[in-house]
Amino acid sequence: MFGVEIGRATLQVNGSPSWMKRLFSVWNLENIKIVKRVIVSVIGATVLLIGVALLVLPGPAFIVIPVGLAILATEYAWARRWLRRARRLASNVLSSAERKPS
Repeated sequence: MFGVEIGRATLQVNGSPSWMKRLFSVWNLENIKIVKRVIVSVIGATVLLIGVALLVLPGPAFIVIPVGLAILATEYAWARRWLRRARRLASNVLSSAERKPS
């Protein structure tokens, strides 16, 4: 097969670089799922911890914590349960506030 040398990558005639073929042959679907889960875990845990810190610091903790849980809920069942519980608690608080006369 005819190839053109460009920097360190060799482009094949059919259009896909050889490094891409090697990358996709090494990375199967299971590895991609693991990498996605790690990325979601790191980002979700970071947002959740920032929200917990905002409980004592000035900031919108009651907005940030559910956002962190929603990110984690894309991968973990425990986070989905906590998010449902937080939604239920928020709706109960709002409904009780609406029932009280001013």
